[in-house]
Amino acid sequence: MNKEENIPLNFASLTEAARAFGLAQPQHPLITLIDSESNKVVETAVHQPHVLNFYKISYKPSLSGKLKYGQHYYDFDEGGLLFAAPNQIIGPDVAGNGKICSLYTLLIHPDFLLSYPLAKTIKQYGFFSYSANEALHLSDAEKDTIISLFKIIEDELNSRIDDFSQDVIISQIELLLNYANRFYKRQFITRKAVSNTMLQKLEEILEEYFNTEKSVNHGIPTVQYLADTLNISASYLSDMLRSLTGHNTQHHIHHKLIEKAKEKLSATELSISEIAYALGFEHPQSFSKLFKTKTSVSPLQFRQSFN
Repeated sequence: MNKEENIPLNFASLTEAARAFGLAQPQHPLITLIDSESNKVVETAVHQPHVLNFYKISYKPSLSGKLKYGQHYYDFDEGGLLFAAPNQIIGPDVAGNGKICSLYTLLIHPDFLLSYPLAKTIKQYGFFSYSANEALHLSDAEKDTIISLFKIIEDELNSRIDDFSQDVIISQIELLLNYANRFYKRQFITRKAVSNTMLQKLEEILEEYFNTEKSVNHGIPTVQYLADTLNISASYLSDMLRSLTGHNTQHHIHHKLIEKAKEKLSATELSISEIAYALGFEHPQSFSKLFKTKTSVSPLQFRQSFN
């Protein structure tokens, strides 16, 4: 692969993307449903990373990387969904024969959602920020539900664009996202053993971080740092933890911070400022404020309770 092939292509419009992938021009300028079952996909396709300025929801009949998490849970073999938000870099979506390997791909320009509540609420679906190896694996029943929604959207786009079409399509997109949310929650449950292992690993990472000089040299650990260390996306990590414990990643960081602060306040003679710096705070006031928020007492009041 030459150097130019590593430079992501940028597609600002659906028409531009369709032309690059050898597809027919979309019937609607702001939304399109690519259905490879209906022979709408031709041989040419983009073989390099690209950036789309719109939302992408793809159903693939088969998903690779199923064994990435080990064999302690059951995932389905019927394929699943991948999501991407605007301006994310997407890898080549092609099979060995040059055809797009997604069975259905829904592309939605953000402008299509304007004046609808979904324009704001779509940003609350964390799976648009998941990595490709964190795709939603579907059971047969779940697959049938998702494909039926794709077909309704396709029918609306192909046969009856009128004053009600956008309302109907928006409703189907919302329904698809809500089902995806439900099915991801199911996936977190079926991967509970792996999630528990991940939670244990997270605790070990935080313990090691605060027991070494990392907190002094690098400050308070970030959600992104923990996600990178665990080799998963930040959004997936927080959603997994929320499903498992009811709390997101930031809560776990703060919980460990307070736990370590209590140890130092009760078992050492370090000043409040020294403890704050040791835990990664730039300003002691920030440490005291967080401590009181989480415990309802100041660090000094907590220390005095031991005397």
